[in-house]
Amino acid sequence: MPLIPRLHLFEFIDQPWLPKLLRRGEVDYLRVVLDRMRPYDRVAPQLAELLRTAGTDRVVDLCSGSGGPWRTLLPALRAVHGGAEVTLTDLHPVPGQELPPGVHYRDTPVDATRIPEELTGVRTLFEGLHHFPPEQARALLADAAARGVPFAAFELTQRSLPHLLVQCLLIVPLVWGFTLLIRPTQWWRLVLTYLVPILPLLILWDGVVSSLRTYAPADLEKLTAGLGADGYRWSSGVHRAQGMVITYLIGQPGRPL
Repeated sequence: MPLIPRLHLFEFIDQPWLPKLLRRGEVDYLRVVLDRMRPYDRVAPQLAELLRTAGTDRVVDLCSGSGGPWRTLLPALRAVHGGAEVTLTDLHPVPGQELPPGVHYRDTPVDATRIPEELTGVRTLFEGLHHFPPEQARALLADAAARGVPFAAFELTQRSLPHLLVQCLLIVPLVWGFTLLIRPTQWWRLVLTYLVPILPLLILWDGVVSSLRTYAPADLEKLTAGLGADGYRWSSGVHRAQGMVITYLIGQPGRPL
């Protein structure tokens, strides 16, 4: 499928001035969608292999938002790698989430382009790589390669016209439907979704822009070109299953951690 040229437009969720209620409304919607649809459970074997070859049980998740897919993904990962544990990080952390045993949220801000030395383990990034323009994305990937740290990024969005058309048609009805599943029920969420529909329009904009920002496998090959010192190697591609397409980028060192 021919790709639309990549456009790095702004997303509201990236803006530090976004009001806390709107930020919380968007991340809560994304959380309930991931919890119900569980799209990333299928990458558990891939992550387990990264942990095994790296000789570690630790995962450091970047740009975690309200917890990403880990409420369902960690149990799936532990089914194939029993000792796995996850530290969630974000530039705008949202601690206090209900998380399964083995998942811990770091409540101080973490910039994914400047990761503290004490955060060691396999780095993961779900629905996050598109937030970075090419020069920042390459720097983020270069840091993983230079430190010899395994890295895995996954994205559901696609930079294609059919995907964008489906988003334009379905996102607002999906927000209306999934909002009823978010607990606890909050009056402000209902007002901003159904009475004054700011949240559906904000989520629609950010969803479309996320797709326009998405790196396709060919883009990922360009981003990682030359980032293979000391045997570090990169692979990228897509998983297709149950009507979903997941783009992935995997980085592996030539030696264990």
